[in-house]
Amino acid sequence: MRVLIINTSERIGGAAIAANRLMEALKGKGIKAKMLVRDKQTDQVTVVPLKKSWRHIWQFVWERVIIWKANHFKKHNLFAVDIASMGTDITSLPEFQQADVIHLHWINQGMLSLKDIQKIIDSGKPVVWTMHDMWSITGICHHAQDCTKYQTQCHTCPLLYKGSKHDLSYQVFLKKQKLYKKANITFVACSQWLEELARHSVLALGHSVTNIPNPINTNLFRPLNKTQVRKNLNLPTDKKLLLFSSMKITDPKKGIDYLVEACKLIQQQHPDFCSSLGVVVVGKESQQYADLFPFPIYCLSYVGNEKELVNIYNAVDLFVTPSLQENLPNTIVEAMSCGIPCVGFNIGGIPQMIDHLHNGYVAQYKSSEDLANGICWSLNEGDYASLSEEARRKAVDTYSEQTVAMKYIKIYNHITGENA
Repeated sequence: MRVLIINTSERIGGAAIAANRLMEALKGKGIKAKMLVRDKQTDQVTVVPLKKSWRHIWQFVWERVIIWKANHFKKHNLFAVDIASMGTDITSLPEFQQADVIHLHWINQGMLSLKDIQKIIDSGKPVVWTMHDMWSITGICHHAQDCTKYQTQCHTCPLLYKGSKHDLSYQVFLKKQKLYKKANITFVACSQWLEELARHSVLALGHSVTNIPNPINTNLFRPLNKTQVRKNLNLPTDKKLLLFSSMKITDPKKGIDYLVEACKLIQQQHPDFCSSLGVVVVGKESQQYADLFPFPIYCLSYVGNEKELVNIYNAVDLFVTPSLQENLPNTIVEAMSCGIPCVGFNIGGIPQMIDHLHNGYVAQYKSSEDLANGICWSLNEGDYASLSEEARRKAVDTYSEQTVAMKYIKIYNHITGENA
């Protein structure tokens, strides 16, 4: 069986990483999988880029201009929405024509337009669409937050400045509704949380909707000698280290301010414990937060190399993700696979990943106080060795490449009529 995975980028962003890992997992199970991208970052032969063209840049810019105009020339939420008005027709490419299954992932910002998706559907090839956010089942937004209009009919979008009854969200919603009506699409959410949201959207009505987590190479992401790894990274061996990681630290949705506040609470309530703590911050602009934490902070630039990531996870004692908006973050899977317990807010797919008081701690949403409780409990009150062991066990049992690949292969076999 030949599967063509389609994503805007090869390695930049959580969806790209997940799609790339899925390709490798499928190849490991004998599936002839390739990945088609607009932006290629490696020399991987099974990743095929679109031909480089200034047209791709123009498509991206023009879409932003349309949104900017609809937004009454305001910049706010300019990248929180997508309209898929521009893209590339891929149906004439040999990789497309040879494929038995077309597997869409994150295809926004000029990769595929709705018209391009229509051509894919018209080809008659079965389509699987992995949802890394809500865009495929809303009008234009990637995350609807508290808005529920996507369930029946998007309009007066809260992410548009002075949204109206027939605004962009309304127009794109109608286009998607028409597009999906007779389409052979199987929607796969990365989390149970997103699957539940999709089932409430009228756009997914009549389509198969399920959930499969993102895969992880548990042979690569595995526990290592913590002392040795810390020495290699020039990190202290006498402290308990927390890890915060984000491609862009200053993104308010990643919630680092809640972690700063939680650490200050720990300093006030547990001064003795505070003296033994340190924070490793990984990501762009991490130095901006160097003076805000009440105890030592060790700043590292954003890391794209997976072997380096494995070392960083193994160097810390606890991964903390105070993110305010998540589906099924790769970072938690990566940390757990390295045997690192996790603390995160009760939002999105996080409580599906972190089993409260079993392999980590699920804190009340937007509660710095409970985040602080989770950090203290995980490192002091809980059985740390058991938390670490259970984190690793869950990663191997639930997120390993073999487990995830077999779930997708079952879907591919079903929609192509192959025998399971």
